[in-house]
This record gives sequence, structure tokens and C-alpha cells, in this order.
Amino acid sequence: MIAPNEMTSPLDMTLDELRAALAPLIPGNAAFDGWSDKALAMAAAELGVPAERARLAFPGGALEMIDAWFDAIDRAMASAWPLERVEQLKIRERIRTLILDRIAMINPHKEALRRAFAILALPQNAMAGARLAWRAADRMWRIAGDVSTDFSHYSKRGILSALYTSAMLVYLDDDSEDLVQTRGFVDRRIDDVMRFEKFKAQWRGSRERLPSLSRFLGRLRYPVG
Repeated sequence: MIAPNEMTSPLDMTLDELRAALAPLIPGNAAFDGWSDKALAMAAAELGVPAERARLAFPGGALEMIDAWFDAIDRAMASAWPLERVEQLKIRERIRTLILDRIAMINPHKEALRRAFAILALPQNAMAGARLAWRAADRMWRIAGDVSTDFSHYSKRGILSALYTSAMLVYLDDDSEDLVQTRGFVDRRIDDVMRFEKFKAQWRGSRERLPSLSRFLGRLRYPVG
């Protein structure tokens, strides 16, 4: 999605630019009015554009508004975490920090997120919800510096997608001070993943050390010496 040009008047923005400009404003109204035309109209009024034009930027309605909000969060994270800053952290801390930083960005609009999840939980929106979770995981890995293209590219994103979605559900019910419950959940889940990855590496290593049946049969057929 194209980021809005700060020098462009809202009335002169393209629909892509308008969508990006409205995206951070909608959740403040969606907390009270849901992801609705009313919430969009109020965001449009804040920006100074007609509600009719704002609706043109979101022909898909609530799903497109939610999509644009999540995309705005991704762009804010990428801006806040350039590679030179991320590289100062170990991989485990990069992922933990990005998950918790993303939650911190969402936290002022917790009720809007609750309403967004209620929409994404509808059966007809299951694929859209899975796509948005995957995209969030993919972008967090990219911000973290991951450039893998093999099978691990997909396994990393699948694992993080599930972890992130679970963390968000815990967060929605977390009333603890400084979100201690959510932080603890994220730490435990990352510990689980790290233990699994360590076991997987050890298992692969032990597998490589196992006797090869083909080599054994070859020696029977063509004895050495």
C-alpha cells in the first residue's frame, strides 16, 4: 500500500494515498461504532475529506478497513525498527520485541481490535483472517532480517503466525498491569519454539549419523578390499 505524501492535500490524494491516510484514524472511531460506514465517515471528517470519497477508498467495507489498519501498523513497525536497530538484538529477542511492540501500537485501540477479530472470526472471513495473520508474520520476519527462501521461509512464518494470533487472543483478555500476562505468554511460547527448533536440529544431526541402508547393501554387493 502506498504511504500518503505529507505534502499532498487530502482532497488531492489518490484513493491508495487516501486509504493509507485514513487507516490509522478509523480504529479510534471503530471502538464505538464498529468497522462501519459511520466510523469511516468520522475518520474522513478528521482528515477533511467527504465521506463519499472515503467510501470509494474502501469498496470492500469492514474487511478492507481492517486490512488497511493492520498494514499501517506494519509500516509503522518497519519505520521504527530499521535493520541497523534490529541487528543489535538476537533472533529470539527480535521476534519477541516485534510482537510486543506491535501489541503496544494496537493497545490504544484495543476495543477496535476486539471488534475486528469478531469480524475476522466469521466463517466467510476465515481465509481473510488467515491471510492477514500470515502477512503480519511475514513482515515481522522481514523486519527481523530474515531472507530465507527455502522451506524454513514457510515454516518460520507458519509458526509465528500461530504464535502471534494466540498472543493477540490472550492480549484481548489481559487486564494485568503492563500486560504481564501477555508478555509471559509470548515468552513461554517462544521458549517452546526454541526448544522444538533445538530438538529438530539434534534430530537431523542424529539422522545424518545413522547407518545408510543403501551404502550397507552396496558394500554387500561390492565388498571393500
